[in-house]
Amino acid sequence: MDALEIKNLSKRQGTFHLDSVNLRLPGGCIMGLIGENGAGKTTLLRLILQMRRKDCGTVTVFGQDTDTALCSMKEDIGVVLDEVGFPECLTAVQVGKILKNTYHNWDDGVFQSLLQRLSVPADKPFKAFSRGMKMKLGIAVALSHHPKLLLLDEATNGLDPVVREEILDILREFTMSEAHAVLISSHIVSDLEKICDYVAFLHQGELLLCEEKDRLQEIYGMLQCDAEQLREIDSDAVLGKRISPYGVQAVVRRDAVPASLTLGAVNLEELFLFMIRGENV
Repeated sequence: MDALEIKNLSKRQGTFHLDSVNLRLPGGCIMGLIGENGAGKTTLLRLILQMRRKDCGTVTVFGQDTDTALCSMKEDIGVVLDEVGFPECLTAVQVGKILKNTYHNWDDGVFQSLLQRLSVPADKPFKAFSRGMKMKLGIAVALSHHPKLLLLDEATNGLDPVVREEILDILREFTMSEAHAVLISSHIVSDLEKICDYVAFLHQGELLLCEEKDRLQEIYGMLQCDAEQLREIDSDAVLGKRISPYGVQAVVRRDAVPASLTLGAVNLEELFLFMIRGENV
């Protein structure tokens, strides 16, 4: 069963339009949501959680429509948004005591273990936390009520590389169960490249692609050539190109490239940049 399925989800707000998003996240998988600021990543996550009212479309979590069943499934969804908010006077221990009476599935043993693992101070007031420390507390809370689906919005931002790697390890462990899944947005594309099974590209409210990460390497490649060689390739197979005095660098569909030309691998960041900027990379 898919952990998350979105069909034709749309939202217009002022000049911004999230336009007919369709994606599927299978159980046991991590999907990375990539897009520039204002692309619609946070809007999409808030629509899933019904923190904003959608114009049309459907969202199902483990087969249940969120329009009718979100309240009953909130225990199954762990959330860390771009701003983690707890009362500033509370310590991490006090946050845990309150949430113990909020979530039926709250596991104080898991919470204490995560606080220790992520080096979150137990008795320091929240107002004294750095942004990174707030994110770590948010992640510990999200995982401590035994969720099935994690929704993380820029949850690794503000964390140093060592702690980010620890978070990635925790997410890998979480999705060892096919009953679990993660949807995570991040500006740190290298983090997503390490852990994601699926990738979704959002640009100006439009979902450009949603595909298995390994499949993207099979479909697309990086071509180093001259302008004449590039003209041999169908223009529809060229996602984007960068022209310099030293030649042409282009992201292309592998199946459209003559065997005489050698293709290199393309990483997620390059693929995204070439897709959204076309000839202006």
